[in-house]
Amino acid sequence: MRKSLRGKRIVACGTLVALLAATTAAPALATTANPLQRALDRVTVQGGAPGAEAVVTDHGRVTETRSGTGDVTTGTPYPRDAKFRAGSITKTFVATVVLQLVAEGKVDLDAPIERYLPGLITGNGNDGRTITVRNLLQHTSGLYSYTDDVLATGDLESLRHRGADPGELVALAVKHPPLFAPGSSWSYSNTNYIVAGMLVEKVTRHSVAAEITCRITRPLGLRGTSLPGRGEESLPAPHARGYVPGEGKLLDFTEFDPSIAGAAGALVSTGRDLDTFYSALLGGRLLRPAQLAQMQRTVPVPGEPGTDYGLGLFHRTLPDGTRYWGHGGDIFGFATLSGTTDGGRSATVSANEDPLPDATREATETAFEVALARK
Repeated sequence: MRKSLRGKRIVACGTLVALLAATTAAPALATTANPLQRALDRVTVQGGAPGAEAVVTDHGRVTETRSGTGDVTTGTPYPRDAKFRAGSITKTFVATVVLQLVAEGKVDLDAPIERYLPGLITGNGNDGRTITVRNLLQHTSGLYSYTDDVLATGDLESLRHRGADPGELVALAVKHPPLFAPGSSWSYSNTNYIVAGMLVEKVTRHSVAAEITCRITRPLGLRGTSLPGRGEESLPAPHARGYVPGEGKLLDFTEFDPSIAGAAGALVSTGRDLDTFYSALLGGRLLRPAQLAQMQRTVPVPGEPGTDYGLGLFHRTLPDGTRYWGHGGDIFGFATLSGTTDGGRSATVSANEDPLPDATREATETAFEVALARK
């Protein structure tokens, strides 16, 4: 896995780096006066990603810029308003639901998770009595990230239809001792949000998907956003195909059981929907002021100066000094960055390949910076 908003990558792993295809000399870029188009073309034409899309929303005005193909077999252009797997951006949605439950008096941020899910986190030094709900949402729990074990073999096909139940994923994590005492450090762990999803389901007696729908997507009119369950392997149309780099070619990984990512990264969305979501969230439309303030209480991300993490949110500064809140998301076939500035400008950039080679990753991050920067 890799982290950042320059992002912590969900279900994208270092063990798969060996599968990356050899690169060739980059073709020349077409001439265009649009800086965002040039930035996206660097992701596809020079970086080698099949396709990429940027959706920018600025005070109600939405612009969409696309580059490359949505299907390498047919050569079809990257589709407009495409749906994609949003990976770890799921975490912001789940954190929002938990904080709404806090506002309703159903969850205490500083209560131990043992209160809500007794006996779930135990063994090998792991203790749910010492890990708070806040620790989970802020990645200060010390819990081992189960995805490190899931991805250890590097065998993609064994994961395509594997799927998983949340309890199974937590059990994988607690086979390992904690990385540190809860609250003493920071380490991104997908296990945290699997547990947070289980918390939501225990408290509400509804699925996480249902809670996201009734609390977020339906009120905001996010028609392209959903959290698929186990066995829901297809993406709704329109969508680009999602690719994983293989030995000398791209492997189509569009059909994939995302329950292995669950509440930590299974969300499907669109660029327009994510812009709307982050604008609404940071604009105070989804959380009461007290809970939004808690969400924006951050801790530093080790090794990334200027990057902090709140409750399901990264806080970073662009090269031009613009501060923004958002999250990155990576899952087999799709890499995404999304966020909003204090001034209300939101942007989402997505590519239909993951994991991405380092140079392509940097080009994607640059495109996101261009999309979100002050004008």
